[in-house]
Amino acid sequence: MDVMSSIRGRRSIRRYLDRPVEDEKLNLVLEAARLAPSAGNYQDWKFIVVKDGGLRAKLADLAGAEQFVKQSPVVIAACGTNPGAVMACGQYKYSVDLSIATSYMALEAHELGLGTCWLGHFYEKEVKDILRIPEGVRVVALLSLGYPAEDPAPRPRKRLEEIVSYNEFK
Repeated sequence: MDVMSSIRGRRSIRRYLDRPVEDEKLNLVLEAARLAPSAGNYQDWKFIVVKDGGLRAKLADLAGAEQFVKQSPVVIAACGTNPGAVMACGQYKYSVDLSIATSYMALEAHELGLGTCWLGHFYEKEVKDILRIPEGVRVVALLSLGYPAEDPAPRPRKRLEEIVSYNEFK
């Protein structure tokens, strides 16, 4: 599959089959994150793979009671290990870097027949406590991962002309 096909076909999956994700496929998803670009190639990140059902249930409660988090066989916490690192322009590196890496994981998962849902709404302090994440590390995203039990229709997207301008903001 070419990249654009994967981009067009990926959906946020909120229902998963009761089927474990094979380690080989999970490792390919994680390899996609490892290969993602990062500011200065520092790779200031850590990915916590959560398979334990009890931990997933706790994470679900901290993510707006989203039951699919508990239902998915895997949840990946994407963490920035150097959140104080700032680019010369003032942009924090970790949020940009982990957004790229998490997107890569979602696309590779889709390519492998897996589904994901990116969660940005969660109580970070409590997530850090549950996963024993130390101070000085930020959790940017939780990514549910598993075999889809649904095939959502494409969501409406704005036309290119609505979101692109050239040379200046219009």
